[in-house]
Amino acid sequence: MPHPLPRRALLQSTAALTALAAAPAAAATGPIIQLRLLETSDLHTFDENYDYFRDAPDNTVGLTKAATLIRAARAQAQNTLLFDNGDTIQGNPLADYMAQPGNLPPGHIHPTIRAMNTLNYDAATIGNHEFNYGLPFLTAALSGANFPFCSANILNADNSPWLPPTLILERHFTAQDGSIHPLKIGVIGFVPPQITHWDKAHLTGRLITTDIVDAAQKHIPQLRPQVDLLIALSHSGISTAPRRGFDENASYYLAQVPGIDAIFTGHSHRVFPGPSYAGYDGIDATIGTLNDIPATMPGFWGSDIGIIDLTLTQQNGKWAVTGFTATTQPISQRANHTVTPLAANDPQVDAAIAQDHQKTLAWIREPIGHLTQPLNSYSALIGTEGSLALVNAAQTWYATPLIGSTNLPILSAAAPFKEGYQSPDNYIDLSAGTIAIKDVADLYMYPNTVAAIQVSDEQLQNWLEKSAEIFNQIDPENPAPQPLLNPHVPSYVFDVISGITYEIDITQPARFGAHGKFKASANRIKNLRYQGTPITPDQTFIVVTNNYRADSGGIVQNPSAVILRAPDQTRDAIIRYILAEKTITVATPPIWSFAPIGAPITVTFESSPAAARYLLKNKNITSLGDSGDGYTQFALSLS
Repeated sequence: MPHPLPRRALLQSTAALTALAAAPAAAATGPIIQLRLLETSDLHTFDENYDYFRDAPDNTVGLTKAATLIRAARAQAQNTLLFDNGDTIQGNPLADYMAQPGNLPPGHIHPTIRAMNTLNYDAATIGNHEFNYGLPFLTAALSGANFPFCSANILNADNSPWLPPTLILERHFTAQDGSIHPLKIGVIGFVPPQITHWDKAHLTGRLITTDIVDAAQKHIPQLRPQVDLLIALSHSGISTAPRRGFDENASYYLAQVPGIDAIFTGHSHRVFPGPSYAGYDGIDATIGTLNDIPATMPGFWGSDIGIIDLTLTQQNGKWAVTGFTATTQPISQRANHTVTPLAANDPQVDAAIAQDHQKTLAWIREPIGHLTQPLNSYSALIGTEGSLALVNAAQTWYATPLIGSTNLPILSAAAPFKEGYQSPDNYIDLSAGTIAIKDVADLYMYPNTVAAIQVSDEQLQNWLEKSAEIFNQIDPENPAPQPLLNPHVPSYVFDVISGITYEIDITQPARFGAHGKFKASANRIKNLRYQGTPITPDQTFIVVTNNYRADSGGIVQNPSAVILRAPDQTRDAIIRYILAEKTITVATPPIWSFAPIGAPITVTFESSPAAARYLLKNKNITSLGDSGDGYTQFALSLS
């Protein structure tokens, strides 16, 4: 499976990689139509070019800027269609504000949908995060759209379709000779089938899912004879790992289903075509094909748009794709730590969201407490730090009375969501002083709910081993600097569990690896202790975590082990904790550290340039200078 390159590669544009598809063009026997297909994906309610977490404008995000590119792309082509690939109504405080009770009353159109309506989308599918606020809210949000939705692998509990599995769009296009032709465009949509685990509390007994490829094999043979062109909207990433069924990232295998002419992908927040997908069989990362089918993935938060240009030739009364190009176009570029916008804001989008944008700003600025010291996530992957400590303290405070009387130790697990994974600006950096709702959204950016799991000592060990896969295996005999972080593993995997102490031996191989590989003999977690005493095989713990960890079939796969599924979101628990405490002084007792190596070595990692003022206070850390795309490289000395 292609995984993310080092974090600075995630926003790399592929606009310069456009090339004519290698497939030979058939001899024209009739009219030729040039058709431009446009895609947005993973907007996550970033409608305005605004970072609500930092409460500041951000020219690297925003449908408002993507809309300007879309209108320009349409103006350059006589025939166009526009699609959205899901994850539209969740992702930032604007989304959370709209999901508050009473903020989307009957007759009020969700601001993201309202903005999309100004662009005249032709069709869309839905993403996994659409379900985070529950089905009633989702239904209300979708009802305001002036365009249809489809999804082929979501069913009601009685196996009837929840949305239309496919659509047929009837459009008239102008050929190169000026003649006008009616075409039927087939559209089919897909979502990761894991939604029934990820949002179990909302979906159990209501919806079921099927495998993406299985759903395609069921519906495409029925749809294909009815249409002239078939487009797949796949809210699913690209992976060449062996297919196991119910795969989260199934677009590569979807492209093997006969009958599809173009695939729009998403979910992974990456850019395709692009270099991070190079070198995999069946993928051309330069011209943009999956098993010879043109495909794009346009980043996230409106950072890019996807463009597939098709040449359609009429042959023996039927239309055939005889050539194509596939590319993405970014809304900004980053060089020398400076972001340059490549698109202006779209006035219609700005006007559509203005009122709800202002209401959101007022909401996120509401003060809830006082922070006595700065908090940031710059050191989240090199040792215990304050931002995760606050989350863990709030989770423990909130869950302990709900769990009730127990003799079991209560621990808490939290992972760094904002650790530079998607851009050098994507870090927590809170100053001492007033703490507001926006700061809590910065600390915990997802609408997960609080849960608690009972675990054995072995499960606890495996949980920590799974987290430790984020580190590369370091060779203690190699005197040269070695990269610390495994670029294949996102930071949200790295759970830090408070209430215990442990060491991570990065000279050892990871117990868990790509595609679910498991090495029982691998042991990175050392000196695991509770209250200073080594943990023994007969000990049991309760770990406070979130609904994703509890219900998505991770380390603990026994549903009966989930002893708490709280009704409140983790962010609400943090807000209540701060309101109760009023003044917050975050304690950061040692939780984990790197195990002694026995020889001096140097490991390297990337972080924001802003991290220097904190990281360089550690005498074992030095700056190695600019590493490109806005990041700075640092060196950490271990022994």
